[in-house]
Amino acid sequence: MRRRFKPQPRRENKNPHNINEKILAPEVRLVGDNVEIGVYPIRKALDKAEELELDLVEISPKAVPPVCKIIDYKKFLYEQKKREKVMKAKATKVIVKEIRFGPQTDDHDYEFKKRHAEKFLKEGAKLKAYVFFKGRSIVYKDQGEILLLRLASELEEVGKVEQMPKLEGKRMTMFIAPKASKK
Repeated sequence: MRRRFKPQPRRENKNPHNINEKILAPEVRLVGDNVEIGVYPIRKALDKAEELELDLVEISPKAVPPVCKIIDYKKFLYEQKKREKVMKAKATKVIVKEIRFGPQTDDHDYEFKKRHAEKFLKEGAKLKAYVFFKGRSIVYKDQGEILLLRLASELEEVGKVEQMPKLEGKRMTMFIAPKASKK
């Protein structure tokens, strides 16, 4: 049996704000640059917006009475998107780099991984250092903890310990955050 394609009804592009005739409140509080601030009946507010050839936009619908502004709606949306884009660009993205050790990592490997950890912290990334215990090596958990604490003390000038070594299953994990650079 073949299924028939059932077309979906088209959805209108819903505006995030009520504008002009879509505002249902009987009276509104008008704010803005080119208007006298106050409470107006909806008809009078719409007439003022039409007179200025702009839109009446409901900014705060939950207020009593709802707060409206007379502005060019398309320009308002454009500036709002622009602001959001700038805020998103300013938001810091936290990068977490991982370094894995064994409970009996020798000195050469330890030094090699420590240099990488130092580089990651200087670049501003957080560091997740962990010791992975394979099979019966879990009996050396104290060696793993000593290894992580040694790493933390040697990286003290570039990072600070955010979470002390903690055993979770077969992993002992420790987090180190970069220290704020003094400019």
